Amino acid sequence: MATVDLPLDEEAQEHNSSFPLFSERFMKVAIPVGTAVALIAIWQLGVRIFEVPTYIAPAPSDVAAEFYGEFPLLMRNFWPTLYESITGFVVGNLAAILIAIAFVHSKGVEKAFFPIAVFINTIPILAIAPILVLIFGAGMTAKVVIAALICFFPTLVNMVRGLQAVTPQTLELARILSASKSEIFWKMRLPSSLPFLFSALKIAATTCVIGAIVGEWIGADLGLGALIIDSTFNFRAPLLYATVFLSSGLSVFLFTTVSVIEKLVVRW
Repeated sequence: MATVDLPLDEEAQEHNSSFPLFSERFMKVAIPVGTAVALIAIWQLGVRIFEVPTYIAPAPSDVAAEFYGEFPLLMRNFWPTLYESITGFVVGNLAAILIAIAFVHSKGVEKAFFPIAVFINTIPILAIAPILVLIFGAGMTAKVVIAALICFFPTLVNMVRGLQAVTPQTLELARILSASKSEIFWKMRLPSSLPFLFSALKIAATTCVIGAIVGEWIGADLGLGALIIDSTFNFRAPLLYATVFLSSGLSVFLFTTVSVIEKLVVRW
């Protein structure tokens, strides 16, 4: 009997061990989704019960109806913001990575230019945006530069920290083994920097959208930022809320994309 029951017991144990894992994954998704649904329901009931004017706080059903009715308008303004955000994300982070590599390989360059990078980062983006619009004009270039600038500093700091995270003992061992600077960089510094880099990229994935929208506030005819300004001054609150949620959805999409790439690249 023992020889017959053993496979059944093993199968039952395997089933029981996999069930908590499925339950954990389900709850990980169900809890935030359920919380969001509950908050939307409270919002809907609160607006209806207290009869809040639509131009102050529209109900979620009004926002959804406006999103559906003005979908072509929203999409026409969505694509410029998407282009500016992604381009600024790529340009800003690429510049930060290259400068971080230069800093790590040359202490003189780091001492000369890192304080300048810190100083530029201390300037509020709303203060520097009009200057960039004056320099580059009211086209997409200014918006891309603003989005790149807002992504630049966090990635620079994290990339420098990641490239310097290799322990002195490891570097000394590499030198004893006659490893070249390129071998040390590709096999030691770069792998150690990837967790730091992706942490910064996930931050930049959300801030690049903010940068693009801020640039559109200063001067633009198209874009989610321009649509936010237009709907605000025309008291179209449902359209304003729909635009804000769409811009938030763009940030979530970019953040999720970077997170997926991180799981594929940083497997350890």
